[in-house]
Amino acid sequence: MKHGALHRFTRRAAREAGLDGDLNVLVTSNRELQTLNRRFRQQNQPTDVLSFPAASPRAENLAGDIAVSAEMAAENANRLGHSALEEVKVLILHGILHLAGYDHASDHGEMARKEAHLRRIFRLPAGLIARQNLAPGRRETKAKTFKRRRTR
Repeated sequence: MKHGALHRFTRRAAREAGLDGDLNVLVTSNRELQTLNRRFRQQNQPTDVLSFPAASPRAENLAGDIAVSAEMAAENANRLGHSALEEVKVLILHGILHLAGYDHASDHGEMARKEAHLRRIFRLPAGLIARQNLAPGRRETKAKTFKRRRTR
């Protein structure tokens, strides 16, 4: 995976989405996403993308963290006919929008419109929300955003 290109994309996408603060992005395995999903959402299964808002508004300019499954990205890319790098960007963009305060479950299409607009700017293939609308009956994929539990 091209780390420099991914870093530049993430910074620009965050800026275009209106997200203030720094982001940490982890591209990792299904196993790690399953561990995170189980720990923070009590869902014992891997997922494609998770977003974690900063634990505190005063978290030294940190907007949050995003975790992406490289395995799911590669599988989706192969199935949908584009590169794994493009798929990772689609997943990061979706996570960024959640961190920016969008929620496709309750915003009456606002996040879908913003995602479609940004996908056009970045010349990305169909995003997660668009795929749900294009493929009825397909397993739903979406970013999961949640508050971190404070640990000592």
